Amino acid sequence: MNNYKTLNAALKDHLRDDLSVTFIEGINNEITISYQQLYERALRQLGCFQQRGLRAGDQLIFFLKDNPSFIEAFWACLLGGIVPVPVAVGISDEHRSKVFRIFKRLDQAYLLIDRKAAGLLSIYADKNGLQSEYTKLVEKTLLLEDMQPGEAYGDEHEPEENDLAFIQFSSGSTRDPQGVCLTHKNLITTVVDLGNRAQYTAQDISLSWMPLTHDLGLIGFHLNMIVFGMNQNIMATDVFSRRPLLWMQKTSEKRASVLSSPNFGFRHYLKLYESRDEHQLDLSCVRLILNGAEPISVSLCEQFLTTMQKHGLHRSAMYTVYGLAEAALAVSLPVPGAEFEYITVDRNSLNDAEPVQYVDKSHPQAVRFAIEGPPVERCALRIAGEDGQDYGQDTIGEIQLKGPNVTAGYYNDNEANQRLFTSDGWLRTGDLGLLYKGQVVVTGRLKDIIFANGQNYYPHDLEAIVLGVGALELGKVVVLGVRVNDNDHDDILVCILHRGDLKDFIPHIKEVKLAINEQTGLDVAHVLPVTRIPKTTSGKIQRRFFADAYLNGEYNEVIGQIHLLQNADQGVDKQQSGLSEYAHKIKFICDSLLPDKAIGLQDNFFEIGMSSLDLAQIHEKIDEFYPGVLDIIDMFEYSTIEALAGFIENKVGKNA
Repeated sequence: MNNYKTLNAALKDHLRDDLSVTFIEGINNEITISYQQLYERALRQLGCFQQRGLRAGDQLIFFLKDNPSFIEAFWACLLGGIVPVPVAVGISDEHRSKVFRIFKRLDQAYLLIDRKAAGLLSIYADKNGLQSEYTKLVEKTLLLEDMQPGEAYGDEHEPEENDLAFIQFSSGSTRDPQGVCLTHKNLITTVVDLGNRAQYTAQDISLSWMPLTHDLGLIGFHLNMIVFGMNQNIMATDVFSRRPLLWMQKTSEKRASVLSSPNFGFRHYLKLYESRDEHQLDLSCVRLILNGAEPISVSLCEQFLTTMQKHGLHRSAMYTVYGLAEAALAVSLPVPGAEFEYITVDRNSLNDAEPVQYVDKSHPQAVRFAIEGPPVERCALRIAGEDGQDYGQDTIGEIQLKGPNVTAGYYNDNEANQRLFTSDGWLRTGDLGLLYKGQVVVTGRLKDIIFANGQNYYPHDLEAIVLGVGALELGKVVVLGVRVNDNDHDDILVCILHRGDLKDFIPHIKEVKLAINEQTGLDVAHVLPVTRIPKTTSGKIQRRFFADAYLNGEYNEVIGQIHLLQNADQGVDKQQSGLSEYAHKIKFICDSLLPDKAIGLQDNFFEIGMSSLDLAQIHEKIDEFYPGVLDIIDMFEYSTIEALAGFIENKVGKNA
């Protein structure tokens, strides 16, 4: 591997027909393009962009679901000095709102979008009084369908290593998203250090279903492979959501050696795997599965390794890593070849600035944390306090970073940048952790960020959604995520100040769950009435108070009472003897996949807290009975079993 200064140089050094990207769009639907073809297509796409007026230094927001189009447009931007700004498309209004807020934040912004998504953006603008903003956006919009490249190449721009390569915006449903500025130097540093630590070679083959709008998907499983001259496979995320078993089937078929997944991906895969009897897999080819993007569940790692062992998966393949967008992804990784490791500590010793107490796994207050390896070569890391004191080993503090992989700051956000760095120039990650024998262990978040489905959610974002429900007041609603033991996900709790009759509180539960699910796709575990909301002397909510009470079982009684009252209100479900064939099948699918939810015929999927992964699994099963009849988006409009059955019956009848 040469000493590249820019991503452009790395691509142009690997323009060979035997190096390629394969886009997996379905079981028998794949598109393969060589790096040489990618370069040529990107240059022609650049010609289209330049004909529409884009120049070096302009920003182009990507609001695209199609992976091949995304990658070609991304490289067109890099080759022309245009700054890509990837934004997740998603299915909720949160994602559409984010486009408007990012467009407003940028200086020289254009939008690349397909016609269907543009139509939904227009509808969102009309519903939310954003017609004026939408008019400005349309003037700078490039429809993907109109960007059909001709034979003419665009004019290349040769970047410098400190030039901005792309901007990675954070998630956030109500706050303004923050754009992490990543230069060519940041990115080359991180992918070289990551690849060297992971011992990548040209013989490795990667396969990832992570979204290209996520830093692990774009940097870790596309750019990294370009720099190291590896063949790569990119599976569409929605394909994995609908057909998770295809992940390991394609891994076995293509002899992929490097994979990735956060907790929810392992959980989603295992859920369907365990419902099937036979799996013809050979996973002896898998060398590493990069496990990151959210707090790592030790128990889920163990379950996945144990389950897949019979297919030849080695225990050393579970590769627990730590990184963040502000460090251009990579911070710490283990040395390959070692078996998956974790530490066990007393949960009562998890206090800032205090040494942790290591205990046996049988200890009544034992909690396990994955070991995520030593820092990569050029990333300096310290565990420090608010005053910058370095705590050294075995003591919890904030993880702080320095190095050429670390961003210079957020785009057009001086206030956030002042908070981002310490007075002596270290980047504040907001993550709590410790060093164990020189290796990084992440234990939590300073700011109580909630981790769900591989994404970060800010409590005050979700609190703002709850406040929009009705007669609820600021300061009387608390949202938090609680990790029970070493589960693979956070339980999301909404605590609302309520001192009246519990029966009067029941209507709030359905309203709150529905509002959060509609706007974010998250499944709220419990909406709880609380009699007080403790705050610090400076007025900050003490979320730890509610987390400790939940973990100690103090809410168990009220949760049980709420369950009884809800069952009494629901009464007996409709008689099912008169169900149509379609309703009967959908009801059977729902009951089989989600036995704990007891979904009635007229229960709204989102009011009962159904997650996007639940919907994806139900959609997959329905598609087996009625192929091609139902789009997953239809489930948002026809959101009860009864309505869905009627919709399918009508479509089947028309097609008969």
